[in-house]
Amino acid sequence: MSRIRVTIDRLVLNGVPPLESKALTHALQSHLSHALADRDGGHGWGQSRRTPVLRLTPMALAPGTAGASTFGRGLARAVARGVKP
Repeated sequence: MSRIRVTIDRLVLNGVPPLESKALTHALQSHLSHALADRDGGHGWGQSRRTPVLRLTPMALAPGTAGASTFGRGLARAVARGVKP
């Protein structure tokens, strides 16, 4: 079994309340793990890669924990698309 290691040095959530921050972070972690574990798309992971910066399109953050979770899922999908070979 292969392993993928993703390190996010810093996640800055200015102005996001603690409960929403926790929901966003949880959604990001769980959905990013799921997106990168895709068995069908893993054929290009044989070499080490570094992606110092990902430039993502703007995304809206709806209020509340549901909005934060939705944002985290969208962010995970965008990051996965940006780092997959």
